[in-house]
Amino acid sequence: MKKLLFFAVIALAATFEMSAQQYKVITSVESIVPNGLGRSRIVNALEDKDYREYTSVQTEDDKTRNKSKRGEIRVKNFEETKLLNFYNIGGIRFQNIAANDALITSMINDMIANGWELAFVNSAVESEGGKGDGQGIFITRYIFRK
Repeated sequence: MKKLLFFAVIALAATFEMSAQQYKVITSVESIVPNGLGRSRIVNALEDKDYREYTSVQTEDDKTRNKSKRGEIRVKNFEETKLLNFYNIGGIRFQNIAANDALITSMINDMIANGWELAFVNSAVESEGGKGDGQGIFITRYIFRK
């Protein structure tokens, strides 16, 4: 009987632990605009949003529209950490990349020290790609789990 009770408590604790996970997304945006004209930042939202408040359901029979305004989606409380741009007038700046790496590493280490685990990293590049290629960003999303 005692063994059965012990295993039941362990199973209950494991179930509770799995359902109590939370996630946090922090994004770095690094400019790949020539001549150092872009802006590069680490962005961290300081408030939560419920995606269901901004979601609509559409079917063939019924269209239920969400009446929320786009401005309500915006987060007004966030941290913004300055990063350096990849380029300056002389071209690509490897010192800037190293400096950004140091700041991003610091942010990751701080999150880990506060009990978060780096679970996933996703990155992408957006570039105009046309003649002169005057616009572009390198974006990375760091997804933490607790």
